[in-house]
Order: sequence, then C-alpha cells, then structure tokens
Amino acid sequence: MRIIANIFKKNQINIMSKKQFYDFGMVGLGVMGRNFLLNVADHGYSIIGLDTDKEQAQALVEEAEGKPAKATTDMKDFVASLKTPRKIMLLVPAGKVVDIVIDGLLKHLEPNDVIIDGGNSFFEDTERRLEYLKEKKVTFLGVGVSGGAKGARFGPSIMPGGSKQAYNKVKKILEAVSAKVNDEPCVAYMGKGSAGNYVKMVHNGIEYAMMQLLAESYDILKNIGGLNNEELHQAYKKYNRGKLKSFLVEITAEIFTQKDDLGKGMLIDKILDKAKQKGTGKWTSQNAMDFGIPVPTIDAAVTMRGISSLKNERLAASKILKVRSSKPKVDKNKLVKEVGDALFFAFITAYSQGMALLADASKEKGFGLDLEATARIWRGGCIIRAALLEDIRKAFSNDANLPNLMVDNTFAKHLKSNHNSLRSIIKKSIDAGIPTLAFSTSLSYFDAYRDGRLPLNLTQAQRDHFGSHTYERIDKDGIFHTEWE
Repeated sequence: MRIIANIFKKNQINIMSKKQFYDFGMVGLGVMGRNFLLNVADHGYSIIGLDTDKEQAQALVEEAEGKPAKATTDMKDFVASLKTPRKIMLLVPAGKVVDIVIDGLLKHLEPNDVIIDGGNSFFEDTERRLEYLKEKKVTFLGVGVSGGAKGARFGPSIMPGGSKQAYNKVKKILEAVSAKVNDEPCVAYMGKGSAGNYVKMVHNGIEYAMMQLLAESYDILKNIGGLNNEELHQAYKKYNRGKLKSFLVEITAEIFTQKDDLGKGMLIDKILDKAKQKGTGKWTSQNAMDFGIPVPTIDAAVTMRGISSLKNERLAASKILKVRSSKPKVDKNKLVKEVGDALFFAFITAYSQGMALLADASKEKGFGLDLEATARIWRGGCIIRAALLEDIRKAFSNDANLPNLMVDNTFAKHLKSNHNSLRSIIKKSIDAGIPTLAFSTSLSYFDAYRDGRLPLNLTQAQRDHFGSHTYERIDKDGIFHTEWE
C-alpha cells in the first residue's frame, strides 16, 4: 500500500508540474484588451485572459493559435493560472466596473501581486484605489494607454504611474510591447500616485484641441477655398509631408479618399456633424480650471463638441439668425499654405497648454513628472504623436523648468513666423461667418501670454468697487482698498 501511495504521490507531482502558469493576465477581452494581450504574446510571454463573455474568451484562443495562451470565464481559475507575483492588467470600462473587478480579484490574490488599470480612469479614482489596495498589500498601477486598437496590437504609448515597485515588476513587458522610436520604447514611469492617468487625461485634452483645429481647417478650406474632397486629400497629404507630420493629419488626409459603401459619393459627406465625447477632454478642462492654469484651446474643443450636439437647435437657429456674410475671394494654393501655417502655430499652443498644465499638476500633486520623458514617449504609438514632439522633448531636455513651451527659442521662432497666417485665416473666417473658436483662442492665448500689460487692472477695480475684494498697485507693495464714490 505504501509503495502504491508513493507511486500515486509521484504521479500527482508529475501531473501538477505539467500545469501551465502564465506570465501576464488580462481582464477584459474586448478589442483593446485582446489586442494588447496578443501583443504581449508576440514578445515571447505566455498569456491568459479573463472575460465573462465566452465568445470574447474564445476569440483570444483562436487569434493566439500557436502561442502559449489561455482564456477563461472563471476568475479563480484565471488567478490560479498566473505566475507569482501575479501581473494582471484591466482593460474594462472606467468607473464602477473597475472597482467590481478589483474586489473580485482580491478574493484570490496574494501580497505583492500587481494590478494594472489600463483604462481611461479618472485620476482621483486611481488615487482612491491606490490607498485601498495599499491596505490589502496588493500593488497598483494606473496606466494610460494610447494608440487605439491598432496601437494596442502593434505598439502603443504607455504612461504608467503609481507604485515604482510595481512598475519595476512589469517594466520589461511594457517596454517590449510599446511603440518604438529610434529603438527607444514609448513607455516611462510617469511618477507617483495617479501620475499615469493624469498624463493620459492631458494627452486626451491635447487630442481634443488638435482634432477641433483640424475640423476648423477643413471648414475653411472647403467653404472659403472651395476645395473638393480630392483637393482636401492632397492638401492634408502635403501637410503630413512637412512640419505638420503627425498621426492625426495623416488620417485626416486618408478620410477624404474613403468612398461610401452604403451609397454613392464619399463617406465624409454622409457623416452627421455631431461629435461625441467620453469625458477626458472635459476632465482636462475642469481640472485646469481647478489649478488656475489656462488651456483655452482645449476648452474651445470641449465647447464645440457640446455645440455640435445641439443639431436640431442649430438647424432651427440657421433660419432665424441669418446674417449677411461675404465669402472672400482667395487663391486656393495660397489659402492651403496659410491654413497649414496656422495649424502649425495652433498645434504648438495646444501642446504648450497641455505641458504647462502637467508641470503645475506635478507640483500640486507631487507626481515628480519628467516632461522630457513625457514628450519622448508621445513620439510614437499615441494619437497625438507628431514630428513636433521631438523638438518638445529637446526643449524640456535643455530646460526642465521651462515655464511655457512658447518661450523656448525654437518654438518662439515658429510662433513669430506663423502668427500672421493665423490672423489672416481668422479674418477671412469672420467675414465668411465660419466659426473658428479653437483657432481664435490659440491666437488669443499667444497674444495674452506675451502682453506685459493686460486690462485686468479694471477687473481688480470692479471687484473692489462692488465687493471690497481689494487690489494691488504697480507703484507700491501691499494690498489696498478704496471707498469708491
């Protein structure tokens, strides 16, 4: 009996030793989660995915054929199948779902396991989760991931923040799957606390601004310049070969070549003029106001998405609020050049606003952000990747305490040599009755920032007059109040 028992015990060990343990786990096997996990597998790591949807789990198994991969709908099995310390990433909808998943995982996790939230979570939620998981002795990372489904599959820009100890445990994997520029991985530890999610939020705010600027440039070229879709394609294609080279300009050029597969003509002309939003642009705008940091081009982009949603009201108003406008006669080639220069100017101000907000937030929140590293990892993989980011990286490499990107010598030259083009297209747009809120705020931001004497002395006087809020003087130190007659 003892011999039989020993044989059984030996066989049991052999059976157990055959159980596959996986390097990296993913909760949420939608397109983003599945693509990211397949990217991990491409770089030689074994993977396991968890999803409540059997079809999503099966899709991972099929797409990962030939690689060490597993998918399950059972959380206990999922956790038990991971090597320790476990490395588990969540790509699920931001909000309550994240908390539900975390609580479910905690029933099975052990101290020093790592949870990575890769969704667009609000940074204050990340701070709360960090404290909660610290009590449970589970390390946590709030990670921004940008690049869409294609980026997740072939190389996104990754912005991790939170526990440095946790980052070091997953650093090699994240560096392997990230986009590469000049063989440098587009991932870097952003800083303490919610730094990763905060950086991603501001990234998305800049993205909103750039998209609105491109929409306004399209409006001007189409309705003032009279460019047709093929001419628009050629214009943006030309922009993308020069100083405006960027992912958003590249896809803008491509959009004008897409035929409508549900009808005749081009698809762009059939798409409704209502832009939805998931909230990250609004969060950027709101938080900037909390910190007192001006981001007017981002604010304008959020506002224009709101106005676009009022489609029925706009249609009614177009009949009631008719005014006479005059469309100026223009030379198409000159207009294309002017609009390109204006876009370049406005893109710089959008990046400037975002980087200024990051610098201030880092001081307020104690993130310890490295703006040079932020610009470096945005050069590839992410939605706002652009040739400009290499110069932005250099600017913060030369001066880590640069108060605003606009005062860097390189960018100051760019702004001074392109501002007249922006002024010109705004004037043309005003005459034609075309809204240019993002372009206009970009110019006003530049003009206000370089003005050594703004008219806000009147605002101080008004506040003291009606509310005794006091004021400061230019000729004497101190705080003053006047009994106004």
